[in-house]
Amino acid sequence: MPHVRANGLDIAYEAEGAGPPLVMLHGASSSGRVDFGAQLPLFRQAFSCLVPDARGHGATRWDVRDGFSYDWLVDDLAAFAEALGLDTFHLLGFSMGAATALGFAIRHPERLRTLVVAGITPNREPRASVARRLFDPERIATRDPAWAAELDRRHDPVQGEGGWERLLPVLAREVAAQGLHSPAELRRIDAPTLVAVGDGDPFVPVDHAWGLKRQLPDARLLVVPDCGHDVTSRRPALFNEALTLFYRSTEAVAARRASVGATSAPRR
Repeated sequence: MPHVRANGLDIAYEAEGAGPPLVMLHGASSSGRVDFGAQLPLFRQAFSCLVPDARGHGATRWDVRDGFSYDWLVDDLAAFAEALGLDTFHLLGFSMGAATALGFAIRHPERLRTLVVAGITPNREPRASVARRLFDPERIATRDPAWAAELDRRHDPVQGEGGWERLLPVLAREVAAQGLHSPAELRRIDAPTLVAVGDGDPFVPVDHAWGLKRQLPDARLLVVPDCGHDVTSRRPALFNEALTLFYRSTEAVAARRASVGATSAPRR
């Protein structure tokens, strides 16, 4: 797995395919390969898929006892794109990755060709309450040993023993503390956007996703039926079909944004 030095981290990432760059950001406690394993075989045929592990997750080493912030994740993404020479790119984020994607899109709207965000709401609740309940290491260890073992395999080889047990409470606290985006900030995101949500997502009620879609200048809403939070892995065929249609329908706009973004980007 290659690494790139960015924002003081050695960010581990997977790179598959050829074509326009598509950066794919995973959710909290997960990794790129886990969340997008069902998307990569299809989209690497049309895109250069770049799938980084967030700090403290998977193979990107970071001790959360030294701090953790969603704002840092946005900084990490900006530095990752800079290190790989990406003036403009397509961006897909799931859950925590979607929060990072929204933050980046607000700061750098001109850098994005398209934006896809799945499993995110601009509201604090019910995200904070659900995260506090689900990201409890003691509950996981006693009631869901299979998930505990999976988290061990996913994080501990690089983060060290007990890595995920340190990580999860920090993530829950950060969800409760992170700043919320104003409607004016969200209106800065002018790239074609797809907002996706499962109809049974405990973190994101469908009306919250609809509210987010209405605040974005050029957005569509995908409600995935019979699905909870994990839309990328629980209903991959439907999700992939919707993404394929979205990318096809926005291809001309994305090409124009790529050209303008490359022209206006500062030269390195």
